[in-house]
Amino acid sequence: MKSGFNSSNNPRGLCSKTLSIANAAALTEKMESIFNEIKDPRIERNRVHLLTDILIIAILSIIAGAKGWEDMENYGLSKYEWLEQFLKLPEGIPCADTFRRVFERINPKVFEQCFRRWVESIVET
Repeated sequence: MKSGFNSSNNPRGLCSKTLSIANAAALTEKMESIFNEIKDPRIERNRVHLLTDILIIAILSIIAGAKGWEDMENYGLSKYEWLEQFLKLPEGIPCADTFRRVFERINPKVFEQCFRRWVESIVET
């Protein structure tokens, strides 16, 4: 998986990372409010990572070109310093098996409905 979103196309010399963090924090809040409808399928005592962190990393990694569970983990590891600025990540980045287990157990119809609402909320009309 290609790592990074470095762009040399910054004509105004703005610090895109700072702007990205502010936007990412707002996006995270919006995602948390929309995706809170998804029931966490894991046994409570086994929950090491937050469901919202898992979902957000998975969605961001897919947008960035991830093709599978290992790519999601690799994306999280390669973007850890950025992700920790707006995600809680109490135990770091989930492993590939955690992504797999969570997505095997969540209700795909509920996930799709939440995802559609999230996309509609960010698309300008």
